[in-house]
Amino acid sequence: MQGTDAIITKAELVIGSDRQLAEFDIPAEKQLVLPKLEVLKKLLAEQHDQNVVLLASGDPLLYGIGSWTLRQFGSDCVTIVPGISSIQYMFHQVGLAMNDTYLTSSHGRLPDFDFLLAHKTVGMVTDDEIGPYQIAQEVLKRHQHRTIYIGEQLSYPEEKISQLAPEQVENQKYNMNVVIITNA
Repeated sequence: MQGTDAIITKAELVIGSDRQLAEFDIPAEKQLVLPKLEVLKKLLAEQHDQNVVLLASGDPLLYGIGSWTLRQFGSDCVTIVPGISSIQYMFHQVGLAMNDTYLTSSHGRLPDFDFLLAHKTVGMVTDDEIGPYQIAQEVLKRHQHRTIYIGEQLSYPEEKISQLAPEQVENQKYNMNVVIITNA
């Protein structure tokens, strides 16, 4: 499989967030900022005979844009080029083993917290609706003693990792984050 740079160079169109597009040397006429999903679906269907790259970060096959793309167009039309998983990266940064960890996401979905918190360790990609604060509140409701790790802007210069007790997690915006909940 070719490397990411070679794939992007050969692409006729590269779609991604402003931040993702800025990471590569892509001519402006080949760039498109990621639109809403319904617009993206139509655009990709119209471009079916072109070499289009859809940039994704984090864990796009964990309830993310990668899963969505496969559902819409099928594995015969989509090639996934993996990078490092944001959850894997986070576990490495905090020095925790991933053995027996339950992995999930709250992107656009309401997790079953009774099920999640029955696990010793959970790795989770979150969104603006169900983020670190909401997760901490669910832990507190169940009177569990857990450690919560919050990783923001992982692998970027602005990376920030916090290790907190649930009662210490503030109700604020957390940028592009991964949460680890553990009693290990």
